[in-house]
Amino acid sequence: MARIVVLTPNPAIDVTYRVAEQRLGETVRVADVSRRPGGKGLNVVAVLRLLGSPAVALQPLGGAPGRWMAESLLAAGTEVVVVDAPGDTRTTVAVVDDRTHPTLYSEPGEALPGATWRALADAVAQHCEAGGFLVLSGSVPPATAAEHVRHLVVAAHGVGARVLVDTSGDALLAAADAGADIVKPNEAEALEATGTGAIDAAAAALIARGAGTVVISRGDAGLCAIGADGDAFVQPAVPDVSGNPTGAGDAATAGLIAALLRGGDIAEALRWASVVGAAAVLSPVAGDIDPADLRPLADRLPTGARPTFPATEPTFPPAPVPVDLANSGAVRKP
Repeated sequence: MARIVVLTPNPAIDVTYRVAEQRLGETVRVADVSRRPGGKGLNVVAVLRLLGSPAVALQPLGGAPGRWMAESLLAAGTEVVVVDAPGDTRTTVAVVDDRTHPTLYSEPGEALPGATWRALADAVAQHCEAGGFLVLSGSVPPATAAEHVRHLVVAAHGVGARVLVDTSGDALLAAADAGADIVKPNEAEALEATGTGAIDAAAAALIARGAGTVVISRGDAGLCAIGADGDAFVQPAVPDVSGNPTGAGDAATAGLIAALLRGGDIAEALRWASVVGAAAVLSPVAGDIDPADLRPLADRLPTGARPTFPATEPTFPPAPVPVDLANSGAVRKP
């Protein structure tokens, strides 16, 4: 299977504080703290691995937080490529209780200098391969220019890889302008970026700019895909699935890519995306699915055809032993 490289351009350490009750303007005792490497691209990598499609996690990381993040990913068995970034890797903090919706504090991250963007493009060219995919997923750092996104797309195309971009705003438009093979915003992101009021108009605007196919996720309304050739596909969601929707869109991206690399067409890929996204909703943690849920969910899919998942559980290489990144070449750098 051709290689998948997933670039998370603005990674973060996700910190979750569990409290008895969220109260503004007061001192609140934290009952429990968890920390994990975060970012939409890393959710995609984790789900791809569970689907039996291991991917390379590429990201700019800086400072002690960046070293901790790389070590954590490596210890979990993820193949990691690090580009050195100035400053410390950012943090996001979620405050959760059992009473109300979580409160999220998200740092913007450090702007990346031109040298770091060039190093990222070089890493894309080095680690992508013909027939594979570059997936650019998540927010971009402050001051990201259209040319930064374009160079990443051009680098992947230069070695024969396809490009899927799941981002928003100006970066989404830049990806379309650069000729990304697939752009995958959600409905709100597609409408906001294009300034349109309907999905078909948003898709048409992105295709007119140069995108090959536009896939739009619509939550429990499912997904749709519109190609530059005018073909359109609508895929309903798996009905009656409830749970944690955080990361479901990232899981859908993983399902889409996994199906395409197995030779499926866009209709089959949408079915995979729908089922894998639904499996993620059943998990309390973003970036996680239980492969045993896939076939039962596929049987409930409201469509004439069912996605074909592997007959056996995927097998993975053993996780490497954690290392001291400061004194080891275990984490590859371009």
